[in-house]
Amino acid sequence: MVVGSGPNGLAAALVLAAAGLEVEVYEASGTPGGGMRTEELTLPGFKHDVCSAVHPMGLASPFFRAFDLERHGVEWLHPQVAYAHPLDGGHAGLAWTDLERTAEGLGADGAAWRRLLGPLVERWRGVVGAAMSDLRHPPGDPVGAARLAVRLAEQGTPLWRFRFRGRVAPAMLAGLGAHAIAPLHRPASAGAGLLLGTLAHAVGWPLPRGGSAAITAAMVRALRARGGRIITGHRVRSLAELPRARAILLDVTPAGLLEMAGDLLPEGYARALRRFRHGGAACKVDFALSGPVPWTAPGCDLAGTLHLIGDEVEASAAERRVAAGRHAARPYVLAVQPCVVDDGRAPQGHHVLWTYAHVPQGSSRDVSEAVIAQVERFAPGFRDLIVARRAVPAAELAAGNPNHVGGDIAGGAMTAWQMLMRPVPRWDPYRTPLPGVYLCSSSTPPGPGVHGMCGLHAASRALRQRFGVRADPLRLVRSLRETH
Repeated sequence: MVVGSGPNGLAAALVLAAAGLEVEVYEASGTPGGGMRTEELTLPGFKHDVCSAVHPMGLASPFFRAFDLERHGVEWLHPQVAYAHPLDGGHAGLAWTDLERTAEGLGADGAAWRRLLGPLVERWRGVVGAAMSDLRHPPGDPVGAARLAVRLAEQGTPLWRFRFRGRVAPAMLAGLGAHAIAPLHRPASAGAGLLLGTLAHAVGWPLPRGGSAAITAAMVRALRARGGRIITGHRVRSLAELPRARAILLDVTPAGLLEMAGDLLPEGYARALRRFRHGGAACKVDFALSGPVPWTAPGCDLAGTLHLIGDEVEASAAERRVAAGRHAARPYVLAVQPCVVDDGRAPQGHHVLWTYAHVPQGSSRDVSEAVIAQVERFAPGFRDLIVARRAVPAAELAAGNPNHVGGDIAGGAMTAWQMLMRPVPRWDPYRTPLPGVYLCSSSTPPGPGVHGMCGLHAASRALRQRFGVRADPLRLVRSLRETH
């Protein structure tokens, strides 16, 4: 039994089904996918991603490389510019997939950018393998892991200040690190930034044609082809509701486990779960537009993703303020414009814009106006293009996805301790004290992102410990291609 059909729940279900087990997945929503759903959130014909939108890990993570989404019908669309970081004054930092072209655009800081990310790009598989591991075993590529560790020691400490001389490169790195919704220049945010920056030049930041629901559809088809079942519209509130099973994998937060297990958990473990911290949050704002966003800086119109915050100083101040529980007057806004590569996401001539603004944990504030102001800052005239908009404050995100506690879309605060020891400090973070019950959500290593690796790691343990199956889980996933 798998509870939750987000990327990790579906990944776990696929590993188990590929091993020949009978698998059932329970999903609270009316449709599977968790954060990988695409819906008409504003107006008919405007297709918005509910949570995840851009998927470098769809190409890069060990699970998805083994699964091969393209073989299962997903068409990847690559913007010419992976991400852009506009700055005041009408210019922007542009991250092309080509590392050399990106470095050339950074002028005097180009060589420093190349020295920082070039060695990681060269061994990107090893870098991803280390970052996406269970963080309990030696890395498969020690050289790639060492290169990442050295740069993490720099970018996650005050040493980061000594690499660059200009404003653009530090702003671009700040925009990457802020994906963690945590204070910048600390190990967790620096790690997120280095990994995302590496992938921008190694595989790009692609979007699936039709939206993130295409990834869900591919995984669901593969699961059903192996006999798996998905029961939607059923929120499991107690483990007692589930039929008897040799293994139960829960794609839920520690709070979700506490709700389902009740008094069954030993007090010490339950106490550790209650200490688990949730971090900064996001207010989601979707826009239906009558035309493309009129960015001032050249190249922004080619980017799939944009980081709207200004320079590194402003970004750091905004993220510190959110971490302290206060709203930033100019919040960090993560924006995605799918129609740059996928004109089927809106009626002819129209566009959609997907945005998240960083806000304090549990915020009930609709920050639509602040988001519009940040877009207008770099694209004057944006407001005049808005046909419709829809905002979901952080405090309301959990109504659509119980894992987004207080608007925390990362499954827990991104701190160095919680990245290594999520959800509790144990050698096996997936196995709970209850026989056959495992956690497989982003509240376990390696943490947030659409990569499926939390599900794969948990499923591999369930196979060994409950069924005596010691097969390589990635080999099992590769076997799903034959079914397709």
